Amino acid sequence: MAATAETLEITPALQEFVDEWKEKPGNLIMILHKTQQEFGYIPRKIAKDLAKELEVPLAKIYGVITFYHYFKLEKPGRNIISVCMGTACYLKGGKDIIQEFENLLGVGINTTTDDGEFSLEAVRCVGCCGLAPVVTVNNEVYGKVGTEDLADIIAKHRGEADS
Repeated sequence: MAATAETLEITPALQEFVDEWKEKPGNLIMILHKTQQEFGYIPRKIAKDLAKELEVPLAKIYGVITFYHYFKLEKPGRNIISVCMGTACYLKGGKDIIQEFENLLGVGINTTTDDGEFSLEAVRCVGCCGLAPVVTVNNEVYGKVGTEDLADIIAKHRGEADS
């Protein structure tokens, strides 16, 4: 039986990390990074547990989570599509790429398809400016992408087994 968000528990690896960082300056950011690494996002139940464990207000944790774009409050899709919106990619059609992904997937930016297969996000420069416009899917880089390439990229990743 799959765990629901409310039945999630701090994993042993996360607890060990929390214990190691609990008294160090800057611990909250580090612990939230580790939490997202463990779960793929920051589940509400885990945020509550961390607030208690670290003796900080839940509002402080949510303040950090919502301030930094890196942290996610909802479970992402199995495949994370990131469209670079850095200057080179934007100028070479990044906005059109996003619009076509939205049309093909039926979702907007920072949302996940109903089947949980894909999340779509706009990101800043991924460091591949010579390949603009750039799309990544689960960190696999696609360069010099046109809107005509997107259906094939989606098809390649749809239903792919986890590596």
